[in-house]
Amino acid sequence: MATVVLVGTLDTKGAEYAWLSARLRESGCDVVLVDAGVMPPPAGTPAGDIDAAAVAARAGHDLEALRAAGDRGAAVAAMAEGVELVVGDLLRDGRLHAVLAVAGSGGSFIAARAMQALPVGVPKLLVSTMASGDVSPYVGSSDITMMYSVVDVAGINSVSSQILGNAVAAAAGMAVHRERSMNVPHPGGRPLVAASMFGVTTPAVDAARQRLEELGYEVLVFHATGAGGEALEKLAAGGFLAGVLDLTTTELADDLIGGVLSAGPGRLTAAGRAGLAQVVAPGALDMVNFGAAETVPERFSERHLLVHNPTVTLMRTTADEMAELGALMGRKLGSARGPAAVFWPLGGVSAVDAPGGPFRDREADAAGLAALRTALEGSAVELREIDAHLNDPSFAVAAADHLHRLITAHDHSHATSESRTV
Repeated sequence: MATVVLVGTLDTKGAEYAWLSARLRESGCDVVLVDAGVMPPPAGTPAGDIDAAAVAARAGHDLEALRAAGDRGAAVAAMAEGVELVVGDLLRDGRLHAVLAVAGSGGSFIAARAMQALPVGVPKLLVSTMASGDVSPYVGSSDITMMYSVVDVAGINSVSSQILGNAVAAAAGMAVHRERSMNVPHPGGRPLVAASMFGVTTPAVDAARQRLEELGYEVLVFHATGAGGEALEKLAAGGFLAGVLDLTTTELADDLIGGVLSAGPGRLTAAGRAGLAQVVAPGALDMVNFGAAETVPERFSERHLLVHNPTVTLMRTTADEMAELGALMGRKLGSARGPAAVFWPLGGVSAVDAPGGPFRDREADAAGLAALRTALEGSAVELREIDAHLNDPSFAVAAADHLHRLITAHDHSHATSESRTV
């Protein structure tokens, strides 16, 4: 039977979760209620199938000690840690086909942490009082669906019953679909490759994608806007991919220098940790991204800026910054457990770094390449310096072909290794 896991703070939302549980069962779903509350629930509140003490203990905490300490922030963080582990356990045990939570700010934090840790494709629905504002802290790079509660989560009334009823119907439908799809044998699909793209690297990625599709791959393209890079990293870590064609590593520049499209310090690491084949290029490393021109920090006011459109301003990276980025790329790739190669285009790294372009700076690009070359010395990572622009179709096709060779050789090596251990 399709199972919906409910994650809720029963010390404050017990009546609402009792209502949700009843409606889900009426919809034909089984329910596992996980209590993420810190304080004792009011009398008459249904107990969680996994109670708060068990949630805290799963993360190595004692519930009574959390209560006695009187530190709400620390207690919420501890319960969030426990819920994440409990929900992961339920997924592995086959007792989770969808997750539903209804919450205010604290409960949304707890539920979102658990949801973000689940693989892409597992249905996740969060009804929250926080869903009308910036939801990026709750969604992150995951496929969480958020619904605004409109009224506070404080009892079942004529408005909340409609909104929560819709949430129940959505969660139940997704859970049933998830269970059915898991039980239907799927024919062998095409292997998945992730690719990173920006507007100024689109021609390269389009040409590479077409070549990889000709070679039998399905290509998932991620927009390098911070969240896109985080999603790529998460997918690489989740075991979904055969390889990564990381032609657009611009998010490294934003993270290093302070732009608005950082994907965090973990960018360009997951594929290496997972042992995936990867081909990487310095696509759009010539730029750091900001919003409208008036939002560029004062410390950068004398830098080389380009108004890309009314809401996006680009800043050219200097030779020193490119050297830092080249060294950073080399260090990250040098620790990769799988086959990796860097393709460096000598003709420019983005559409605006082409000959005659506003960000053309051969000295800065050369500094990045020199630092990368030094950082890769002694590593197994191959460096290919290509006499072409990044967006030249010949560059893109060569990178795609090389990734195919790395994947094929890597798969053959694994198969040979496994046959020797049988």
